[in-house]
Parts: sequence; C-alpha cells; structure tokens
Amino acid sequence: MGTPDFAVPCIDALANSPLVRLALVVCQPDKIHGRHKEPQPPPTKVAALARGIPVAQPTKLRSGDFPELLASLKPDLIVVTAYGRILPQAILDLPRLGCVNVHASLLPRWRGAAPIQWAVAAGDEASGVCLMQMDVGLDTGAVLARSTTPLAADESGQSLHDRLSLVGATLLAESLPALLAGDLVPSPQNHDEATLAPILTREHGQLDFARPAAELERRVRAFDPWPGAWFHLETSAGVKLMKVFPQARMLDASGAPGTVLEADDRLIIACGDGALSFSELQLEGKRRMAAGELLRGFKIAPGARVVRS
Repeated sequence: MGTPDFAVPCIDALANSPLVRLALVVCQPDKIHGRHKEPQPPPTKVAALARGIPVAQPTKLRSGDFPELLASLKPDLIVVTAYGRILPQAILDLPRLGCVNVHASLLPRWRGAAPIQWAVAAGDEASGVCLMQMDVGLDTGAVLARSTTPLAADESGQSLHDRLSLVGATLLAESLPALLAGDLVPSPQNHDEATLAPILTREHGQLDFARPAAELERRVRAFDPWPGAWFHLETSAGVKLMKVFPQARMLDASGAPGTVLEADDRLIIACGDGALSFSELQLEGKRRMAAGELLRGFKIAPGARVVRS
C-alpha cells in the first residue's frame, strides 16, 4: 500500500523477491491535474500496471467492496509506505504476519506525514528509514529494523527523499527473509522522545527574516520542491511574491531583519542573525532565473523590505 513515487522502489523490491507473491498494490485514487482537468494516476499505479500487478484505489477503507477484496486475498503480510491514510484496526488484524510500514525517519523522531523535510529543516546530522510494526497510532509501533544515512551539508528535501526511497527499498528487501520467518525482534519506541513531522502546507514555505540565517537556509533546502521557499517583497511595482531556491548562502552581514542589502547579481536580505544571499529567483508569474538576470530587468532597490502577509 503506497501512493507517491517514494513507494515505487518498494514495489520493485517486493516484485523482484522470490520469497513473496505481490498480489495487489493499493494506492489513492487518481487526482485531477492541469488545465485540461485530466486524471493523473499515482506513480505506484503506473509501476504496478507496468508489471502486471492488480491495483485497487479505494475511496473508503472501512466500507464498500475493498474490505471484502482484501480479505479474499488472505494476505500473509501487508507492506505500507507513504500510502497517505491511517489503516483501520480491521485491516491491521487481517494479515497473518501483520502490517509493516517503511517510514522515512529514525523513529521515534519525526512521526507523521513529512519526516524527510522536517529532518532537513531541523539540521539533523542523520536520517534514515525504519521498518515498523504498525498499530492504530501515528507511527507509534515497534521498530523491526532500521537503516541510517548521514545528511549532506547541502541536503535538500528532494535529494533526501530520493535517497531514502532507495534506502527503504533495500531495507525491506534485506529484512524480508527474517520478517517472513518471524525472526525480527520488535523494539518498542520511547514515546517520550517522539517528535512530530506535520503535513506541509504552503504557509510553511514563507520565510520569516526575523529568524537566524542558518535556520532559514535549512528551510529553503528542506522545502524544495514543496512548498518551496518564498516571501513578499516591496518593489517599485508594488508588493511582489518572490520564490527562492536551495542555492541560498549565509553571509556575515547585518541590517534590519527583512531589509534588502544588495540587489545586483544576487539578492541579499538581512536576517535576525546574519544574512542570506539568493542566486536564483522566481518572480510570481515568471520563470525561474539567475538573480542577476531577473534584477537587471526588474529593479529592486537596497533598503526594500520583506512584507509579512
């Protein structure tokens, strides 16, 4: 059970294993995208159908045809990764070996929907993937196996997402023999050490320049590509939304927080501690471009201020 591209390597790992028969892939319903309002299938659906694996996309887990379909398969094991919904107890109790979750954090740190991004935003030195025995809580089950990876100094939400997707698939494949034999020893989580990774909204991407430059630089990297990093800036053409990208650099400069210090081949804005230099910018309604290119055609005067909305 999984929906986004993060889960595709786990499908591959299970489909390629001689130890299991992958009977069904369950994912969220197709979503409407684009100007033409055409339904777009989840990446896991595309991957499963390409392999000839049946797919189910229930709108409800507790009613309709899905509970009967799932029960008819008599699954020994259900593997979940980034499915997007909490499973009811009836599904958790169905498989002989239970339900396991491939979760992209070192539990109990970063329980929730966005563990990858919050790990980068917090400046964690390491992240990883846990194989967890599922219960009715939010990522609260006992850990069966884990794999750790260090975070690079320039780690972004996207780069860590891509790496942990493969780390998770490898962990799952390597754990399958012991998992199917019942030889993995569950390690209960220390709930007192738990931290939460709430689902990201657009508002999380708005930069507050009263905060230290180091913190904001991490958030720019963490929230790439979604929800991105952005702010509203005073210009001669009015207040404009400006999006920035992970090439941001910290500088030992000072000024009133949110004030433009330089705007020529780069945009430098003072923070609560230090300043940030942005080399790539995207003005609302325009394409992403080098800061110098944008600033030659769209003048921003030093002293302009970021406006909090």
